[in-house]
Amino acid sequence: MPQAATLLAKPAAGSDFAPLLRQVRDQGLLGRRRGWYALSITVNLMALAATAAGIVLSGDSWWTVLLAVPAALFWARTAFVGHDSGHAQIAATRRTGRLIGLLHADLLLGMSYAWWNDKHNRHHANPNHVAKDPDVDVGALVWTQRQAAQRQGRAVRWLTRNQARLFFPMLLLEGINLKISSVRDLGRQSAGERRTEAVLLALHLAGYAALLLSSMSPGKAVVFALVHHALFGLHLGMVFAPNHKGMEMPDPGGERWGHLQRQVLTSRNVRGGAVTDWLMGGLNYQIEHHLFPNMPRPHLRLARPLVRAHCRASGLPYTETGIVDSYRQALQHMHEVGAPLRTG
Repeated sequence: MPQAATLLAKPAAGSDFAPLLRQVRDQGLLGRRRGWYALSITVNLMALAATAAGIVLSGDSWWTVLLAVPAALFWARTAFVGHDSGHAQIAATRRTGRLIGLLHADLLLGMSYAWWNDKHNRHHANPNHVAKDPDVDVGALVWTQRQAAQRQGRAVRWLTRNQARLFFPMLLLEGINLKISSVRDLGRQSAGERRTEAVLLALHLAGYAALLLSSMSPGKAVVFALVHHALFGLHLGMVFAPNHKGMEMPDPGGERWGHLQRQVLTSRNVRGGAVTDWLMGGLNYQIEHHLFPNMPRPHLRLARPLVRAHCRASGLPYTETGIVDSYRQALQHMHEVGAPLRTG
């Protein structure tokens, strides 16, 4: 079970969210931080440009592959900007927010902004709900023992039995999976959305291929792309894995939870300082982010004391742990999920 920073008696009702919302608004924590985001985006774009210049200058050398490390690191920062724009944290208008998201997700990453937004918003509405949250759907991994018991096929059942130990290696494929899922989603989108995203995804692919193939041999280019996407997927997976895995999973037929209860009980914070905040894009404040998804990233740490105190007063567990322990809890949950197949 997850370790809670404060574990009190009875969970709070959904109406208990209103006083917290008033506190947060009164302190101006839902206000825009345009200057902060403008500086962050500019610095990240400069870092990406410097990495691309390094690739060109290093040329046809195996040492160039080492630049896949900063490339993956700054791609993750780019993904965080796309994430924040999808939550309306950056811009005042939906049109501007969408433009920022399209440029960062589709053009710079080759990942569909519309696909991510649709999937991620459904997750936020019902986190860890097996019937409503796409992040706990049955896929390569499963998240409940009931899902595990329904697995068919020797290879699939073997994967489920060993999913905890295979989790981090499988994250190395996530960067490529994001691109495949993005292309598949084009068929779901409206005609206008599809035209815009298809063009931007094609421009990304053309630009990425041109950068690599003009700088190194095809063989080295393929190796660079594979290492780059593997590290990018691993980084993103390590950011998102601690947030909900091993936390409460609402019973589809059980009691209906209010917003406060639904978001707090299913989320886990990760303790740390400025480095943790930077590496995780502020998503280490997962409880605050889920309660206030449109709160600008730099305000999440400021809201934390208010949320923690409110949860204590309301009788809700506020779960917070260190980064290593967060992975341990997530992996332990995945291991326990596969138990029926190990004993059957």
